[in-house]
Amino acid sequence: MKRRYPFLISIPHGGTRVPPELDGQLQLGKKDIRYYSDPDTRKLFGFGDRVAAHIEAEISRMVIDLNRPPLPLPPRDPDGIIKIRTVDGRLVYRDGKVPDMPLIHKLLMAWYFPYHQKIDELIDDRGVALAFDCHSMLPRGSGEQKDAGKKRPLICLGNNGDRTGQAGKNGITTCPPEWVQQLAGEFRKEFGLGREVAINNPFSGGFIANAHYWRKGIPWIQVEVNRALYEPGRHECPKKSPACYSVRELRERIWRVLTQFWDHVDTGP
Repeated sequence: MKRRYPFLISIPHGGTRVPPELDGQLQLGKKDIRYYSDPDTRKLFGFGDRVAAHIEAEISRMVIDLNRPPLPLPPRDPDGIIKIRTVDGRLVYRDGKVPDMPLIHKLLMAWYFPYHQKIDELIDDRGVALAFDCHSMLPRGSGEQKDAGKKRPLICLGNNGDRTGQAGKNGITTCPPEWVQQLAGEFRKEFGLGREVAINNPFSGGFIANAHYWRKGIPWIQVEVNRALYEPGRHECPKKSPACYSVRELRERIWRVLTQFWDHVDTGP
């Protein structure tokens, strides 16, 4: 019988669905939705029955961002749960078409809260020992982001700590520092990388990892994979051009990293 690892895999930003309630309201087209959502993460982290639990979003993050807290709403936070601007400053909605409160409530009840409730249920029912919130990132920070214009690492691991995985002053990490350090080491070994594998830089973990760690006490690690590793033409790649790996090849290498990491840190019976 094939071994099933006690992981929960969460993929909140791979969906591309736009609900019919928003027909004619978006400024962004289908290609834009795909670009800002990145459905390839569903393949990249699609480990199937090799893990204890798996959840992925159907809804596009440009409609509902599941990795944001439920407040604040627009216009106070243009990159929050309901987005009004993209990371590079483009308008998401046509003029005067930003969802009103009744529609926002309907969208949250249909898509946002069920995703988070399902995570809790999976943790309770499936024997989850460690959860990964899985993402991709653009090769450079965009104009609306804190790292605008800066080159990003090829892998970023987040546990809400500092750049060594340690908790900051009055802070708390979503997994032990030794774990995220060990995982970074496994990525470096597998891909032959050094500083291109970063911890908590530029992303230290979003709402999903932090909220569900607090709720359930299960360790969480946010995994960010640079799109340059599997999308052609993004930026220089350390192995080969135009992209380093096919999505399928990269998935299997990531899986090898995760399992080798767990085999090292797991102290259970």
